[in-house]
Amino acid sequence: MGSNEPVVQLDVREIPPRERHPRIFRVLDSLAAGASLELTNDHDPKPLYYQLQVERPGQFDWDYLAEGPDVWRVRITRVRP
Repeated sequence: MGSNEPVVQLDVREIPPRERHPRIFRVLDSLAAGASLELTNDHDPKPLYYQLQVERPGQFDWDYLAEGPDVWRVRITRVRP
């Protein structure tokens, strides 16, 4: 990732669980190609990964930055609109 590509930080640990995915998708949908969301969560966000694959196929790359056990961080990068 180059230094000119924007990165949005989003820590969802304090957001009620039912509100997490809608908020994450709003942020992801606002990203330009090449921009990333760095997501911080209290559990493996693998269900979000599967939801992205179904609802936004081929639009995002997914890279783990930290894999628990208490904090999970993922960089989700928009590869195409």
